[in-house]
Amino acid sequence: MSIKNKKVLMIIGGGISAYKSLDLIRLLRKNDVEVKTILTKSGKEFVTPLSITSLSNDKTYEDIFDINNESEIDHISLSRWADIILAVPTTANLMSKLVTGRADDLATTVMLASNKDTLLVPAMNVHMWLNKATQKNVKTLLDYNYLFLGPESGEMACGEYGEGKMSSPRQIFSYLSSYFKNKGIVSKKGITALVTTGPTREYIDPVRFLSNESSGKQGYEIALALKRLGVKTTLIAGPTNINFSKDLEVKKVISAEEMMLAVKNTLPVDIAICAAAVSDFKPIKKVKNKIKKDENIFKSIKLEENSDILNYLGKSNKIRPGIVVGFSAETNNVITNAKAKLKKKYCDLIVANDVSKKDIGFNVDFNEVSLIYKNGHVEKLLKNKKSFIAAKIAKKIVDNLIDDKNIN
Repeated sequence: MSIKNKKVLMIIGGGISAYKSLDLIRLLRKNDVEVKTILTKSGKEFVTPLSITSLSNDKTYEDIFDINNESEIDHISLSRWADIILAVPTTANLMSKLVTGRADDLATTVMLASNKDTLLVPAMNVHMWLNKATQKNVKTLLDYNYLFLGPESGEMACGEYGEGKMSSPRQIFSYLSSYFKNKGIVSKKGITALVTTGPTREYIDPVRFLSNESSGKQGYEIALALKRLGVKTTLIAGPTNINFSKDLEVKKVISAEEMMLAVKNTLPVDIAICAAAVSDFKPIKKVKNKIKKDENIFKSIKLEENSDILNYLGKSNKIRPGIVVGFSAETNNVITNAKAKLKKKYCDLIVANDVSKKDIGFNVDFNEVSLIYKNGHVEKLLKNKKSFIAAKIAKKIVDNLIDDKNIN
C-alpha cells in the first residue's frame, strides 16, 4: 500500500531539531500525504505557525483552549482523523508526560485520546537520552505500545557527540512508507490468526479441578499485538481474570476439550499460536456431587490424557496453518526440552520460558523467553513486560508471512 493519500498528524515539539519538521512536511506533501500539525508551546520557540502552514497547506493547531480550534475540529476528532500520529522531535519532557498520563495541552490530550499508532522520534543531548530516568520512560512507553524511531548517533547542536540526534526527514519518511506498506499487505492478504491462552480446568467434582498458575497475560498480549498489525485475530481463552479488549474477538472456554473444539471451529487460519497452558490430564469421570473428605475417592482418581491441540495443528494436512507456534513452559533443561517439543509437535517456532522463576512466566507481568526455530537457531528475548515480548513475537511472525516464507 502506497503512502499516497495517507493522513499524518504531526506534533512538533521543542528543541533545535524542530526545524527538521519543516523538511519532513515538505517531503510528505510532495508524496501526496495529508498533513495536519500541532505546534507545542516550546516548539513555537523554534518554528513559526506561518512557516508550517505554508508547507502543510492547512492550519496549525496550538492551544487546547482555543475556541476556534474546537469549533472546527475537536481534539477527539483530530486524533481520529489521522492514520498515524508522529511526534518530531520527541523531547524527554513529552515522554515523561506520556508516561504519567499528563494531558495539559492539545498535543498530549490528542495523543492520550488517540486510537491510532503513535511514532515517537526522540532528539536530545546524549547524556539526557542515556539518563536512567529517560531510559526507564522509554521502556514504559514501549510497554504502552508507542513506536520509536532513533535517536541516531552523531554530532549535536550543543557540540557533543553521541546517541541523541533526531532521525532525518528521509529516515522518517522511509519508516512511514514501510509502516503503511506492511499494514496494506496484511490487510490485502486478509491474514488471520488464532491464539490460545490461559489455563484449562479439568473438574473432578463441581468445586474441585486440575489446573495451573497461568494467568493468560502473555497469550492475550500476543493477540493484541497481532490485532494492531492488522491481523484478524481470534483469542481462545481459558479461565482468566483478564478484562479483554472489546476490539478483540474472544471465545471463552473452560476445559481442554472445549478449547480443542473452539480451535477446530476457528480454522482455517494463517497463524496458530498455542500459548495456553492446557492441562495434560483430566479425570476419566467427573463426580456429580461434591466429594466429602472422608470418602476414599481422592485416593483413586483415575486420569486420562487430554487432546493435544498443538500436536493436532502441527500434524494437520489440509487445515494446517501456515505458521504453527507453540509455547514450552519448563522448570529445567529449558532449551533442550523445548527443542524436543518443537520436533515432536511439528511446530515452526517454539517460545520457551522458565516457569520455575517467580518474577517471570506464570501469573506475573514480566517474561523472558527463547525463540527456537526449525533450523535450531535460538534467539533470546531478555526480561521485559509481556506486552513488549508479545510485540516482538507478533512482528517476527507477520514479517515472515508477508515475505511468503516460513520462519527460519
